[in-house]
Amino acid sequence: MEQERHILVVLPHPDDETGSSGTLAMHIGQGTPVTYLCLTLGEMGRNMGVPPFANRTTLPAIRKQELEQSCAYIGIADLRLGGLHDKTIEFEDRDALIRQIADVIEEVRPSLIITFYPGYSVHPDHDACGAAVVGAVKRMAEDARPVVYCIAFANGCEEALGEPDVINDVSAYLEVKLSSLQAHRSQFHHMSGVLLLEDEKLRSRWSKERFWIYRFDESRP
Repeated sequence: MEQERHILVVLPHPDDETGSSGTLAMHIGQGTPVTYLCLTLGEMGRNMGVPPFANRTTLPAIRKQELEQSCAYIGIADLRLGGLHDKTIEFEDRDALIRQIADVIEEVRPSLIITFYPGYSVHPDHDACGAAVVGAVKRMAEDARPVVYCIAFANGCEEALGEPDVINDVSAYLEVKLSSLQAHRSQFHHMSGVLLLEDEKLRSRWSKERFWIYRFDESRP
């Protein structure tokens, strides 16, 4: 894996980072610093734990603690909170959101950004977050733009986007990935460590992290 100067992760919800946790842990193991801008605290999450240990009032603080624990397992030392509200990112002032992201890009100067692929990431917050990241990078000079890795998992995304550009084998980091998932106890109470680590099909699926490189030449949607 090529070493990056700095990686910026921009995602909307606590637990979104778990899908890239193996890749991030690999880069951190190489000495690459990672900054994670999480735009919301997942205040509108439907899961409250089993048995329930949260309510709508206490959930944001609990999810913040879970996010911090997940980042600790992965090795992310620089966690930033965007201060936006869950399920409202698509309604935020687009220019203000782009500026917020652009300010972090200017500060940390990443060589790689990880976010969601606009239009192919199921949740409106995912798509709006990815679109804002793309908007921020588009405003940069072409020779100064970082590479943008996008996560996509909507039905038909491979038909529209083609095969992923990057498939990372993170099998050596499955325990990190599992710890990251289980840190989000309110959301992933059903995740069984034994099942994930011992079930061959699950291990195979969770051992591969897929990314599409965003093409600013509009060769993709």
